[in-house]
Amino acid sequence: MDYPELAARTRRFNRGAPRSVTVANDGSRVLFLRSGGPTDPVDALWMLDVATGTERLVADPADLLAEPATDADPTGTPHPAEQALRERLRLSAAGIGSYATDPPARVAVFALAGQLFRADLLHGDVVEIAVNGPVLDPRPDPTGQRIGYVTDAAGDGRVGQLRVVDADGTDTLLAGEDAGVTWGLAEFIAAEEFDRFRGYWWAPDGRSILAARVDESRLPRWYLHDAGDPASPPRSVAYPRAGGPNAEVSLHLLDLDGGWVDVHWDRETYPYLVGVEWAETGPLITVLRRLQQHGLVLAVDPRTGETQVHAELADPRWVEPVAGTPRHLPDGRVLVGGELAHDGYDARCLFADGTLLTPPSLYVRRVVGWLPNRNGSPDLLVEGSEGEPSQQHLFRVRTAIGAGGIDARRMTADPGWHGGTVGGDVLVVQSRSLDVPGSTWTVWQGDREVGRLRSLAATPPYAPRPALERVTDRRLPTAVLYPGNHVAGRRLPVLLDVYGGPGHQEVVAARSAWLERQWWADAGYAVVTVDNRGTPGVAPSFEKVVHRRLADVILADQADALTALAGKHPDLDLGRVAVRGWSFGGWLAALAVLRRPDLFRCAVAGAPVTDWTLYDTAYSERYLGTPADSPEVYAHHSLLELAAEPVRDPEEARPILLLHGLADDNVVAAHTLRLSAALLATGRPHSVIPLTGATHMAAGGTAERLLALELDFLRQHL
Repeated sequence: MDYPELAARTRRFNRGAPRSVTVANDGSRVLFLRSGGPTDPVDALWMLDVATGTERLVADPADLLAEPATDADPTGTPHPAEQALRERLRLSAAGIGSYATDPPARVAVFALAGQLFRADLLHGDVVEIAVNGPVLDPRPDPTGQRIGYVTDAAGDGRVGQLRVVDADGTDTLLAGEDAGVTWGLAEFIAAEEFDRFRGYWWAPDGRSILAARVDESRLPRWYLHDAGDPASPPRSVAYPRAGGPNAEVSLHLLDLDGGWVDVHWDRETYPYLVGVEWAETGPLITVLRRLQQHGLVLAVDPRTGETQVHAELADPRWVEPVAGTPRHLPDGRVLVGGELAHDGYDARCLFADGTLLTPPSLYVRRVVGWLPNRNGSPDLLVEGSEGEPSQQHLFRVRTAIGAGGIDARRMTADPGWHGGTVGGDVLVVQSRSLDVPGSTWTVWQGDREVGRLRSLAATPPYAPRPALERVTDRRLPTAVLYPGNHVAGRRLPVLLDVYGGPGHQEVVAARSAWLERQWWADAGYAVVTVDNRGTPGVAPSFEKVVHRRLADVILADQADALTALAGKHPDLDLGRVAVRGWSFGGWLAALAVLRRPDLFRCAVAGAPVTDWTLYDTAYSERYLGTPADSPEVYAHHSLLELAAEPVRDPEEARPILLLHGLADDNVVAAHTLRLSAALLATGRPHSVIPLTGATHMAAGGTAERLLALELDFLRQHL
C-alpha cells in the first residue's frame, strides 16, 4: 500500500492511539479514548487504574448500540446484526467523540449516535439515560448526580435547548427559545477563533449553571449544497463575515429550581466572550473588544450577576490570552497571562495580581493545572518554550509568595514536543520527538512511573530527519527534508510546503509533522518549511509585527528564508520552486505566484481565502482591521484584486492548481470559483478540482488521496 492510501486509512497514523486524556483530581484513575486498531475509526472509552497500572475498557460503542442477537451462530461467527452495526460504525466514523467527567472521575458521560450514556467508573456499569431529543455536549455536575446537555431538536421546533436530567430520570428544560437562538453552545467565532468550545459551566456545588445564550438572527446565512447528493436540501450556515454583525452572546446564571440571574458587562464594547472558569471562589470571564486590542478579566457575583474588573488586557495590535487563564490561585489571587514588553523584555508570561511568576526567557503557551508542593501552596504546571521554538516542554512554576524570587523548573528533558495532563499527584506526559513515531503517553505518580498508555497506531513507513535551523537576521525557524536516497551534489527542485498563518507552527521537533513531507521529498524534491514572523513560539514582537501587513511580512520572510537556505544547502535549485498549502497556506501559495513569479514557478492552493472581507469577523479584523476603516488593507490582501491585474509578461503567468471542498462552511467554495473567474479573465493558467463531500481541510482521507494529482501537477510545471 502506498503512503497516501496508508495515511488515509490510518487517519495519518492517529487511529489506535490514545487521545482526550483526563486525570481524576485525586489521581486515582486516568481516562482516555482509543480505537481498536490502526484502521479502526471507532473510539472507545478506556480507563487506567493508577494503583495497579492496568487498563480497562469502559465503553465500546458497538456493544452499547448493538441490538440483542436472537439467533446466534453456534460456530462463534458474529451475528449478522453485529457485523452490520460494526460496519455502520466504521463507515460513519462513529464512536465516542468526546466525554466529560466529574472532578474525581467517578462518573463519565458521553453522547453516542445522539443517545446519552453514563458510565459508573467505580463499579463499571454503563447505562443509557432516556432524554428528550438528540444529545450534544453532555456534562455531569461536580457531584456526579445530574447531567446537563444540549439538544438540537425536541419535537417542538426549538433549537439549542439546555436541559438537565436528574438521578431519578427527570428531564428538565432550563432554557430554550425559537430557531436562531441557542443555549449552552459555543457560537462559531468562539470555537473557531478563541478555542472556547463549550457554552455552559456547572457551579461547584452542582445547583446552578452559567449558560451562554447565542442569538444568530442578525447573521447572513450561507446555503451549502452537497454536489455529491444533489437531491439533499441545502444546509444553512450562519456566518459572521468581516465588517458585518456578530452573534449576540450573553451569559446567565440558571438555578435548577427556576431562578435566573443575568450577568452584566458592557457587551456593546466587549462583544467577545473568550473564556469562562468557575471554581470555588466564583466565576471568572474574559471579554474582548471587537478589534481585540483591549480586554477585561471580570469576576462574576453569582448572586447578582454583577461583575468586577480583576485585570485589563491591552495591546495596540491585538490581545492574545494565554490558554488556561485566567484562574484563581488557592490564595485568592487571579492568574492572568500577558506580555512583558518593557525594559528590553519581549516575553509571554504569567502574572498573579500583577506579580510576575515566570521568567522572561520562558515563552508560556498554556497553563495545564496544579502540581502538589510539600511546602504548602501548589505549583503550576505550564507548557512552554525556552529558547527553541520547535520544542515544547513542561515546567513547574512556583506560585508561593516569599523569598527566592521567580522559580520555573523544566520537567521534561528529551528534545521534542511535550504536553501534560494532571490530577492530584498524577501527571500524564504526552511526548513526541524526531526519534520515535507517534506519541508516547507516560503516567507518573510523583517520581514513580506507573506505566504508559498503550498505542495501537500503525508505524509509519518513514523516519524523517529534517534539518532544523534558524536563518536570516530574523532567526526564522526552518526545516529542509531531502529524499531518502539523496546524493550530495545532485540539484533538486524545491517544494515550499507552507501554512504561515498566525497562531500555528509547522517547524516542530515531532516526527508526525514530517511524514507527508518525506513522501514529497522521496518523489524527488527538497522540501522546505518556514515559520515566518506571525507564528508563535519565539516572542510577542515576532508574532505581532504582521498586524495590518500579513501579506508583505509573511511573503518576504518565506522568500528570504529560501534564499538563506540555498546558501547553506547548495543542492536547492531556486530556479525550480513550487509552493503548496491549505487554508491560510492556500492563500499564501496563490499570493506567492501572483506577487513573486520570479521565484515561484507554480502553486497548489487548497481552500484559499480569496477575499478577506468574506472571511469571519474575529480573524480578519484582528489582523487587518475592519473593511470600513481599512479598505485599502483588504484590497492589498485580496487574491481577487491580484488575479485581476493585467499580465505584463506571459512567461510570468504561473500556473495554479485550486482545490476546494464543496462541504466547506469556513471558506465557501464559491470564493474559489470567483478566483478562477478572475484568473481566467486575465489569461492566467490554472485548474480547479472541486471535492464533493470534503470540508475545509479535506478531511476523511480526501487530502491524502489528492497527493497523486498534486504531484502530477508539480511534475508537469517544474
